[in-house]
Amino acid sequence: MFGDLFEEDDSSVSHNQYGKGKKLKTKAVEPPPPREFTNLSGIRNQGGTCYLNSLLQTLHFTPEFREALFSLGPEELGSLEDKDKPDAKVRIIPLELQRLFAQLLLLDQEAASTADLTDSFGWTSNEEDFLDLTVAVKNVSGLEDALWNMYVEEEIFDSDNLYHCGTCDRLVKAAKEENSKPDVNLKDLQNEEEIDDPLMILKTILLQEESNLLPVDQLGQKLLKKIGISWNKKYRKQYGPLRKFLQLHSQTFLLSSDESTVRLLKNSTLQAEPDFQRNDQQIFKTLPSESPGFNGRTSCPHWFDINDSKVQPIKEKDIQQQFQGKESAYMLFYRKSQLQRPPEARGNPRYRVPRHLLSEMDAANIELQTKRAECDSTENNFELHLHLGPHYHFFNGALHPVGSQTESVWDLTFDKRKTLGDLRQSIFQLLEFWEGDMVLSVAKLLPAGLHVYQTLDGDSLTLSEIELADGEDIFVWNGVEVGGIQIPAGRDCEPLLLNVLHLATSSEGGKCQQLIEFPHVFPSNAEVGTVFTSLAIPGGVVLINNTESIGEKNWTTIPKVDLKKTFREQGLRNGSSILIRDSNHDNSLLAKQEKWITSMNEIDWLQVKNLCELESEEEQVRISATVNTVVFDIRIKAIQELKLMKELAENSCLRPIDRNGKLLCPVPDNYTLKEAGLKMGSSLGLCPGRAPTSSQLFLFFAVGSDVQPGTEMEIIVEETLSVRDCLKIMLEKSGLLGDAWHLRKMDWCYEAGEPLCDEDATLKELTICSGDTLLLIEGKLPPLGFLTVPIWWYQPQHPSGHWKSHQDRRNCTPSQGGIWRAISAQGAPGDVHAEVSLHYLGDIDISEDATLMELKSQAMTLPSFSEFVIPSPAFLRAWTVESKRPSRLLRADQQQLKEYKLGRRTEICLEPLQKEENLGPQDVLLRTQMRLPGERAYALPMNMVWDAARGWTAGSLRQRVADFYSLPVEKIEIAKYFPEKFEWLPISSWNQQITKRKKKKKQDNLQGAPYHLKDGDTIGVKNLLAEDDDDFSTVTDDIGKEKQKQLALGKRKSQEALRVQSSHVFSGAETPARPRGPEASLSIHVGSFR
Repeated sequence: MFGDLFEEDDSSVSHNQYGKGKKLKTKAVEPPPPREFTNLSGIRNQGGTCYLNSLLQTLHFTPEFREALFSLGPEELGSLEDKDKPDAKVRIIPLELQRLFAQLLLLDQEAASTADLTDSFGWTSNEEDFLDLTVAVKNVSGLEDALWNMYVEEEIFDSDNLYHCGTCDRLVKAAKEENSKPDVNLKDLQNEEEIDDPLMILKTILLQEESNLLPVDQLGQKLLKKIGISWNKKYRKQYGPLRKFLQLHSQTFLLSSDESTVRLLKNSTLQAEPDFQRNDQQIFKTLPSESPGFNGRTSCPHWFDINDSKVQPIKEKDIQQQFQGKESAYMLFYRKSQLQRPPEARGNPRYRVPRHLLSEMDAANIELQTKRAECDSTENNFELHLHLGPHYHFFNGALHPVGSQTESVWDLTFDKRKTLGDLRQSIFQLLEFWEGDMVLSVAKLLPAGLHVYQTLDGDSLTLSEIELADGEDIFVWNGVEVGGIQIPAGRDCEPLLLNVLHLATSSEGGKCQQLIEFPHVFPSNAEVGTVFTSLAIPGGVVLINNTESIGEKNWTTIPKVDLKKTFREQGLRNGSSILIRDSNHDNSLLAKQEKWITSMNEIDWLQVKNLCELESEEEQVRISATVNTVVFDIRIKAIQELKLMKELAENSCLRPIDRNGKLLCPVPDNYTLKEAGLKMGSSLGLCPGRAPTSSQLFLFFAVGSDVQPGTEMEIIVEETLSVRDCLKIMLEKSGLLGDAWHLRKMDWCYEAGEPLCDEDATLKELTICSGDTLLLIEGKLPPLGFLTVPIWWYQPQHPSGHWKSHQDRRNCTPSQGGIWRAISAQGAPGDVHAEVSLHYLGDIDISEDATLMELKSQAMTLPSFSEFVIPSPAFLRAWTVESKRPSRLLRADQQQLKEYKLGRRTEICLEPLQKEENLGPQDVLLRTQMRLPGERAYALPMNMVWDAARGWTAGSLRQRVADFYSLPVEKIEIAKYFPEKFEWLPISSWNQQITKRKKKKKQDNLQGAPYHLKDGDTIGVKNLLAEDDDDFSTVTDDIGKEKQKQLALGKRKSQEALRVQSSHVFSGAETPARPRGPEASLSIHVGSFR
């Protein structure tokens, strides 16, 4: 019971916080551990409360006392809620004791706390260490004389008052005196400095024991006696708790399994005796009527060893061995053996517990369970960022998202105790549109873009064993290519974003004095010499600069022999600069220490062109300037040198001209060249009109998403203008009418990005900046949080018609009833009745928080839906529409639409059902068609649900098809149909694939290659009892393949004709190089490239 006498528990729970709407007060967020297998609760030691804990446990295990205490109600004791009221009479100690006993009986925690009980005693936790001294004050003059008489003056034991010597076991003469100084003059402690070494002191104390063994609590007592100060005050701050210190020095000390005793190891002292005795535990024998132990199994009594917080079973023979001789338990309690407990009390810890305490403990247990679940989730769940391969393209040396961030990156919270295979399966279920093999690779966002590193292997390994970090970027792809381009992976080929500088080429083909700077990405394992081929430069001298500013004089040339070294070997990193100049350039500017100071760094002028549509003697002039020159001074000087009207000083501005000749955003007059980001040698245009003020924005805008560079319109608006008002101004300037328009911001790929949904937000709130391009897109946006969803009617067995997509319906002529007709995908198997059709019904606006069932209900209110007789939304099946055909099955009617990740361009088709269905997460919906014997055709398709919970294996599917058609499994053959290829692929249970990379059998999974099985696929079934051949094809397939062949042949012939024509045109002359598209300047400002 002395287990924690000299050290406080590291965690504490104030139990009067439980229940009644109060929260647990724990260390950090970790709740106390639950009870162990004994199902009994211990009591934490506050530090010196071991005797108290022994008494409390003894009283708790005395049911007569416990139940008598519980029988006292508010009439006798009052209520703790009234303890702060001045006139209330509250017996706090018995009330806290009631609560403690209720916690020991019912609260699911390893140990209870007595903090509230001892507070009711008036005890505090900040008491100092004192030694109680008893003195006789009678017939003495003062306290000093009393202390002298009792503890300093020598007392002689002789004659009839002999002293019994414990060592020699006889009465002897002796002298007694009190030594008030600590006994630090030990044999092994030679000086005061050694007192500061706790290791030496503890070893010395244990060496003085016969067996070199002591209970840990007694070791703390002996330490206090020897040096006059406790462990907590002397060493805890530096070395931690005593037990922790003993554990850290395991080469010297050996702790028992329950950490209650310690001994010196053989290599540190004499051999210790194996047997030892303890006096720090309590032994209780619980009868069937007591608190249930061993998880409630109370069929027979058990003895338990209660050592403060720890409760363990103990055998009766061990009790006799442990508590014999001088060392014994703290106290003995006797109880009549004839006492009997009522039957309803047996195994019932809730017996006689007051109702308000039962409610309080129940609420506390619920809160503990919630806290433990939250703690478990916090400790074991982490977030992964899934980058979806189909939404990326490889561009400029790295991967970049094709669309918005929400479509290309999905966040997934996952348990790191699960395996990689579990993660892969969860992603498969999440991405229902996925086809083919799925490879997961660790990726990292670099300044150049996303780069793929190592591939994750070992589906049986947990994510912790793989050492995935919280917030890790995972690239989901097929492991080979993205968008038809093979992707380099690994650290060796990390893309580096470098700033490339070289002199521009004039229209006459010579080098002009304008320095061009643009970013370019190179693989880090590529040779530096590849910079010439990448930039289509014949050759020259390469200089590098690893500093942030190119104006610093630290350009270093790379010798020709070092051009074969890689960029990494040359020490280049993201943000480094490369300068390329002609090899015949004047080398007279070679400076000391082999540092180049090129003339490009000495450019101190800007070129200003006259774009005011006014005649002047010069078209352009050079204005001398420095980086600290103000733009206003440059503008006024340019007007003077161009000899233009002075009125332009009040109504003109300077606009940078990019390398493609496009005018950029005007530069404010009060900016310096450095603040405006203008480099020496740049070209500026002097244009009519004032530059925007600090509270205004200069924006480009265009109509539609197909925008050619240089065709945008311009506008200056206040940054506090709302999106709605900005849209109105742009519509008026474009001459467009109506309100069915919305704005989208052009992304860096020069494509329409995410729409500006919040039309009441200001441009500043949406981080719209000067120079941004906004696009006017036709179509009114739904309110924020809503989707506009086109609804189609899907009739698998409807006669054929003409396919029309949602975008084409404005040009369509509706058939009778206002329904657009759509043919099925080409090559649908079999007869006409196997074809499907889609009919456009209309658009609905619906909240993203709505369920799939609510979407079906709203679709049934469309006017075009009135022609169909559907009893309820439960008789409708929903699919997404992709590539003009049903694609992804939407199951779970009560799931919210936002959980499906539909996006703003999703279209949905509804299929009628003959009866309600409730597909589970592992159910796969397939269209099966039985082949007609003797004919190259199939019967009507039938819907079949296959439970793939046991695995997506071919054997499982074949068995389900056989059961569906009541045929022997060995007498059927099945095949999946690929309509885009007009091909059937037989599915055999003995098919096994071998990967080229690992040369081992892959798991038989129909979700992977080559089947890519998913909902809605067509499965052909052949009855071998009626027809025994390998052919699954139909006449329609033959016609479709022939058409594809003719199309491919015609395309090839047209390409050959173009090549022949080109060879005639350029015969006798050098074939010109393929023209390059216009390059757009891109400036990336990154504070740190780490």
